[in-house]
Amino acid sequence: MTIRVLVADDHAAVRAGIVLILDGADDIEVVGEAADGEQAVAMARQARPDVVLMDVRMPRLDGISAARELSGVCDVLILTTFDVDEYVFGALRAGAAGFLLKNADADALVDAVRVVARGDGLISPGVTRRLITAFAEQAPRREPRPGPESLTPREREVLACIGRGMSNAEIARELDMAEATTKTHVSRLLNKLGLKSRVQAAIYYSEGG
Repeated sequence: MTIRVLVADDHAAVRAGIVLILDGADDIEVVGEAADGEQAVAMARQARPDVVLMDVRMPRLDGISAARELSGVCDVLILTTFDVDEYVFGALRAGAAGFLLKNADADALVDAVRVVARGDGLISPGVTRRLITAFAEQAPRREPRPGPESLTPREREVLACIGRGMSNAEIARELDMAEATTKTHVSRLLNKLGLKSRVQAAIYYSEGG
C-alpha cells in the first residue's frame, strides 16, 4: 500500500529536501507541499493524505495549531528543529501521532512516516516514559474524562499495553489477536475516552486511567 504524504514547511529548501527523501521510498508518495499552516490544513482536508509532516514554526498558522485542526482528518507527524518541552507537549495535546527532529537522517525520516501511517506512535518506549512523566507533572489539569469503566475488559488490556509503550504489532502478540483487531480496539477506546491519539492514551493511563 502506498503511503500518501503532505509536507508542510515554510522553508522551500528544507521542504524540497524532505520531498526528495520521501520520493526515494518505493512505498511513499508526496501528494502536496504547503508553505504555511493554513495552506497545510486546506490541502490536507482536500487531499486526505495518510500523514502530514508538519513543521512547528510557520506563518499564518503554526504547526501545532494546524495539527489540532486536522485531528480526525489525518495523522500528523510534527517535524521540528528544537527539542523543547513546549513543542513536544503542544504536539501531544494537539493529537499529533508523534514528533521528529529535523536532524534525523533520511532512513529515520522514512521509517517515522511508515510508523505513523500504520497507526502507531512514533516515540520509542524509553522516550515515551520520560515524556509521560514530564507531561503529567507540567501539563495543566483538563476537564475530567470518562473513566475506564466505559471500556470493555479487552479494551482495558489494550490500554494497559499502550501505557507500556507497546506498538500495535506488539499488543497483538501480547494479547494473541490479529493486528487489525488491535487497531479496532485502539480506535474504539480512544473514542470512548475522548482522546485524540495513542500518546494521549498512554498519558491517560500513566495518570491513573
